[in-house]
Amino acid sequence: MRAAPSQKATMSSHRPTVLILASDPAFSRAITAHWPQDAPHGPEFIVLDEGFSRGLQGGNYDLAIADASSCEKRKHNKKDTNGLLQILNRSLAAAGTPAIVIHSEAARDFYNLHGSVIELRREPGVWPAMAGLIGREILRRRQAESRAREAGKLSDAAQSEATLGRYMLEMRTNVNNALTTVLGNAELLVLEPGLPATVLAQADTIRNMALRLHEVFQRFSSLQKELNVAARESGKKSLHAAAGSS
Repeated sequence: MRAAPSQKATMSSHRPTVLILASDPAFSRAITAHWPQDAPHGPEFIVLDEGFSRGLQGGNYDLAIADASSCEKRKHNKKDTNGLLQILNRSLAAAGTPAIVIHSEAARDFYNLHGSVIELRREPGVWPAMAGLIGREILRRRQAESRAREAGKLSDAAQSEATLGRYMLEMRTNVNNALTTVLGNAELLVLEPGLPATVLAQADTIRNMALRLHEVFQRFSSLQKELNVAARESGKKSLHAAAGSS
């Protein structure tokens, strides 16, 4: 666990980031001490005073856990001139990132859900474990959604490449016919007597490039045959595996 001097946290690319908003050190110690340890990689905890909740940016953390009891005490003692509890709630809601707000023991409801914010009553002895269990499930869901989005992007990219590949395979006959025409005319130019050396050099370049393009499209045809063979072999293995398991 580490403390940060400002409200802007840095999201880890490998570990989820849990932002703890609390002025009481005992609150953050209780959260980290009761966090479930069954995950292979625990989150990175960043601790800020709840007064830094203004201007929270949801993209900088994966989950916020806030101690609302100190704000409620100030409100109860009529010293909360800035409406700290309202500011905290509005800031968490505006950030749009999941948040768990722990209220005082005197809170009316044990559990409330407001958009992306979960409110829990501070039940003695159980609230840190409850916050940890709920927080872990929130992070798991966010990670699953992130993996699903990445898989969707990869699938879209693969589909685009497959579409382009099919188009090139479908067009290879037309391209080869065009290349044959270009190659034939280049050959005629090379054999034409009396042409300047520069023209002959250019015709030779056109011929060589046409040959290279022809080889590329021949490779596409070979690759298509290889993929078809691989697909048939894979299908046979799947059938054998299914027959063996039945």
